[in-house]
Amino acid sequence: MHIAVCIKQVPDTKNVRIDPDTHTLVRQGVESIVNPFDLFAVEAALRLKDAKGAKITVITMGPPQAGEALRDVMSRGVDEAVLLSDRAFAGSDTWATSTTLAAAIRKMGDVDLILCGKQAIDGDTAQVGPEMATLLDIPYATFVKAIDILDTNHLKVARQTDEGAEVWKIPTPCLLTVIKEVGEPRLPSLRHKMRAKKAQIPTWGIADLGLEPESVGLSGSFTQVVRVFSPPVRDDRVILEGSVSEQVEQLYKLLKEAKVPGI
Repeated sequence: MHIAVCIKQVPDTKNVRIDPDTHTLVRQGVESIVNPFDLFAVEAALRLKDAKGAKITVITMGPPQAGEALRDVMSRGVDEAVLLSDRAFAGSDTWATSTTLAAAIRKMGDVDLILCGKQAIDGDTAQVGPEMATLLDIPYATFVKAIDILDTNHLKVARQTDEGAEVWKIPTPCLLTVIKEVGEPRLPSLRHKMRAKKAQIPTWGIADLGLEPESVGLSGSFTQVVRVFSPPVRDDRVILEGSVSEQVEQLYKLLKEAKVPGI
């Protein structure tokens, strides 16, 4: 089995700041990390490899420094890595990103399973996984918490829903987005760290993927982020105290004073 894991390098949310003039994220001097949700996808792949044997290739799209994220997951036991990096990819929204990643999967050719984290902490859209599956015309399941290999052509997956858990039989090739219940990410080992440090990671650009300029980057994006801002701090909060009935009376009075329709 060949498993591809898609990861993203993101700013460490503990240090995220917004430029008050440009209304964009300040990335200079901010530490970048592997998207935490993607580490669960890496762990899921490694557990399948431990149980049944598999080849794991990790992929990311980003600037050259995103190679650091690839080496990080290679130090955990991933076999190979591919960096998708090209100025033409700059400004990609989720659709343009999915287009680029899907093209990389097609170029690899023999992928049986694609794993992604449920979402990225910088965008929180949870769109890239399903969009990739749509572009590749393969089945997918989201919010997966357990994966078992049934046979050479089928997986059994358990996915979490608001109503409980669902168990699916899904044919391969397929794409799964996983949640933390698949297992705690393992730590890097010294042996794999040394291998990751020496690894030659290929970089694929737009020409390598056979994509047209208008299908990727800003040109291939249907959405744009105009600006990012922090909500203004409000100091007009009111804390209701007392019993539930007393708080209800206070709330009713406040809503009536505010002339809320229907009160």
